[in-house]
Amino acid sequence: MGLVYADIKLTNVDDLALVKRKIIQKDAVRTMEVAAMVDSGAYMMAINETVQKQLGLDITDIQYAALANGQVIELNVVGPIEVRFANRRTICEAVVLPGDGEILLGAIPMEAMDVLIHPKEQKLIVNPKHPIKPQLSLK
Repeated sequence: MGLVYADIKLTNVDDLALVKRKIIQKDAVRTMEVAAMVDSGAYMMAINETVQKQLGLDITDIQYAALANGQVIELNVVGPIEVRFANRRTICEAVVLPGDGEILLGAIPMEAMDVLIHPKEQKLIVNPKHPIKPQLSLK
C-alpha cells in the first residue's frame, strides 16, 4: 500500500469558544484546509510550525518523540484543534513538527472520527458500517 492523503479542515477550538461567548465574530475563527498524510502507525495528530502560527494555537505541553533513526526529540504540543473530514469531527491536540514538516493524521483522531484507510483505493473513508454518525467502541 502506498501513502494515503486526505483533505481535512483544522480549526482553532478556542476561537470557536470566543464566538459562542460573542467575543469575536464567526468570520474571525482561524481555520484552514490542509492535505494530511494518513498514518495509522502514528498515535497523535502532527502539524507543522506554519500551521500552528496560522491557527494561533497555544502550547499546552511538551512531548518526546523517537525518530526512525533512534534520535529522541522534544516537540511542542498544541491545541485544542477541531479536525473535520467528510461528515466527521473530533477535537484533539497535536504535536508540532519543525518548519514545514508534513501534516499527519494519526490513529487517535482517526478512531474518534470512526474513519478507515481503504487499502485498495488508497484513501481515507468514513466507516461504511456507520455512514451517518461515528460509532465509538467502549469495550
